[in-house]
Amino acid sequence: MKSQRILIIEDDEFTRRLLAAFLEKSGFVVTEGGDGKDLHARTRDTAFDLIVLDLNLPDEDGLVLTRQLRARSRVPILMLTSRDDETNRLVGFELGADDYVTKPCNPNELLARVRAILNRSSKPDDKDPAAPIAFRGHTLDLQRHRLTDPQGEEVQLTAGEFHLLSALAMANGRVLSRAQLIDAVGSPEDALTERSVDVLISRLRRKVEANPQEPDLIITVPRYGYRLAVS
Repeated sequence: MKSQRILIIEDDEFTRRLLAAFLEKSGFVVTEGGDGKDLHARTRDTAFDLIVLDLNLPDEDGLVLTRQLRARSRVPILMLTSRDDETNRLVGFELGADDYVTKPCNPNELLARVRAILNRSSKPDDKDPAAPIAFRGHTLDLQRHRLTDPQGEEVQLTAGEFHLLSALAMANGRVLSRAQLIDAVGSPEDALTERSVDVLISRLRRKVEANPQEPDLIITVPRYGYRLAVS
């Protein structure tokens, strides 16, 4: 059986190495990072089964990173928080985190929660995160970066259009704010704006809507964002 891959992002080197060694001893393949830049670099080219994310990092806010991850990926997220971070824990859950462990961290508790999350995410009736997503006759292949229309013809998308559509499709009908879509489309170095998102939405509609002037697939939610009509 293939070992599951875990990414630990924790700025305290002693804590990070302790948890990494414990998880490796338990059979996981562990990658380490100490800040938000490491998170972006590690997740750019590697698919992880779970990310352990400290909310208090030196360069980027862990809650912002949680929102960015959830906008572009279904990867399970286990938050590392301080004991007085109750508000942050609640916000983290609202942003899509799966569970949390308080620091100082008990490695046995971390292992139990990691296993519980992975068990939930790997149930046979759960959707494969990499499986193609079907909506209104279209099929979005996340691995091949390919969209086909109801006639089976490939729809040519730019990278930005693909990432935006992927975020909407993975949200499974939930509304995503423009801020969440900015996270899904751009890297931290990109100077994207809400107007950029609106422009991409307009371009996407011309490619996937039967009538772009009266869209019924990519729905505008006034004063908030957009959602994909998945059924």
